[in-house]
Amino acid sequence: MSLTITSEVLKQIHAHGEAAYPHEGAGLLLGHVQGDRKMVKAILPLENAREESARHNRYLLTAEDYMKAEQQAAGMGLDVLGVFHSHPDHPNRPSEFDRDWAMPWFSYIITSVLAGKATESRSWVLVEDHTTFQEETITEITPAAGSQG
Repeated sequence: MSLTITSEVLKQIHAHGEAAYPHEGAGLLLGHVQGDRKMVKAILPLENAREESARHNRYLLTAEDYMKAEQQAAGMGLDVLGVFHSHPDHPNRPSEFDRDWAMPWFSYIITSVLAGKATESRSWVLVEDHTTFQEETITEITPAAGSQG
């Protein structure tokens, strides 16, 4: 599997991470699967529900957040494909905490936000036995004017 995302949606992910800084920002990826590719079409930015003292290096999305995302995605003819979150002043690699809470098959886009500026995003998928993540290739596309993608 690989992940395809428009440059506009990736900019939205970066903007959310920058707005949340110095805390982790998070949300859900909405799209569909086309062959061996996950196609991200939209995001649902969410508030970090983690307690204030832990938001700088942890995020929490609630069951209600997932339900809201499922409903929004269904209304758009899409599915929830995964999670995006930022790592303030930290590399964009999954932490042990990320692994403990991740679900196989979901894509996890992690964006490093250094001194308040989003730098780079990478995507990860948890392997079935939950022991590690594998990096997933991100293909960034710029849709043609007027295309519905």
